[in-house]
Amino acid sequence: MNLLFVSGPEIIIVLLIVVMLFGADKIPEIARGLGKGMRQLKDATNEVKREINQTAKKNNIDTDIIKDVKKEINKVKDHIEEYSGSIKRDTKF
Repeated sequence: MNLLFVSGPEIIIVLLIVVMLFGADKIPEIARGLGKGMRQLKDATNEVKREINQTAKKNNIDTDIIKDVKKEINKVKDHIEEYSGSIKRDTKF
């Protein structure tokens, strides 16, 4: 498991520190608070996206270009990974 460049043992160490600092009985409460915070952040992000799209439609701005740019970027990324993948496999340190 590689979550934001943090490996399994590092996550376990962080969890142990949290248990020592707050106690096992406070962990569910902390997790609930974090969950609510993440949900609020997601809702706010979706609201901003929705407002941007509505404003773009009102002003006749074509937002499809963003999808086209993302598609082209992904194509370039795939080509780079194609070439660099063989280099990474051949290189031994």
